Amino acid sequence: MRASKTIRPCDRAGLRTRASHLRLSGSITALATPFTATGELDLDAWRRLLQAQLDGGTQAVVVAGSTGEASSLLEVEYDALLRTAVECVAGRVPVLAGTGQSSTAKTIEQTRRAAGLGADAVLVVTPPYVRPTQAGLLAHYQALADDDGLPVVIYNVPARTGCDLLPETIAGLVGHPRIVGVKEACSEPARLQAWLSLRQDGFAVLGGDDATAAAVMLAGADGVVSVVSNLVPAAMRKLCDLALGGRRAEAEAWNAELAAFHEFAGLEPNPIPVKAVLERLGFGRGLRLPLTPLSDIHQATAARIAAQAEVLERSLREPIAA
Repeated sequence: MRASKTIRPCDRAGLRTRASHLRLSGSITALATPFTATGELDLDAWRRLLQAQLDGGTQAVVVAGSTGEASSLLEVEYDALLRTAVECVAGRVPVLAGTGQSSTAKTIEQTRRAAGLGADAVLVVTPPYVRPTQAGLLAHYQALADDDGLPVVIYNVPARTGCDLLPETIAGLVGHPRIVGVKEACSEPARLQAWLSLRQDGFAVLGGDDATAAAVMLAGADGVVSVVSNLVPAAMRKLCDLALGGRRAEAEAWNAELAAFHEFAGLEPNPIPVKAVLERLGFGRGLRLPLTPLSDIHQATAARIAAQAEVLERSLREPIAA
């Protein structure tokens, strides 16, 4: 269900309905942000990247997450990216906006901004750098959920933020009408099982690591927020369909076909590798400091991955059921 572009604080019933109708599953792309050679937003490349995702069967997109270099975006650029995404996607799949900040008040403010720009939900990383306690994390997400804003997907990635949100901390919020899922980057089986034990209707458990995506979906997760799907959206959609369909042998075999993409994406900090390939595929140029271009030693690999991506996607680009 497509929500209105403007959210008013009094719209409590409407927000409950909106959250209850949002179902996240399958292949969700954490989009990279294309720039021009002079470092400006490349909105033409952005529109083409969005269309490539839709054509490849991607089932939701994340705008201005960490893969999208959100911390380097000016407010006007954030607005332009999200507004353009909402216009291009036109309700065909959910558009999630990255709104997580180190401050709860700023996170709420950014979430309100995303609501005004037409996002369907927000992906909210645990507050980076400040290292809150478990009690602080609970209070943070409680305040955000109670603000009558957009549906919230919690994002836990301790390697980047410096804090680890434990499933038991958030257990009491899982039934909140605006807490609709978690993206968990810790792929340990015990952590996944802890989240799955909290799973209920309206709360999605999403993997946050491409290499283990098939395994976590076969174990019961609802989908993956993927970086590699920037390059091979149809291939990642196929992987998700196989895994969510319980076709273990086929899913594992297809995951092996994608192993080179998973390995390449981890050669240097995200999104450096994926943006090196996107540039070769015609989607923007470069990153913003302090991120620097892919090291020379990996450039030949990037060229090979780009060629493989083109061949693989061409072989899969037949009509995909939405």
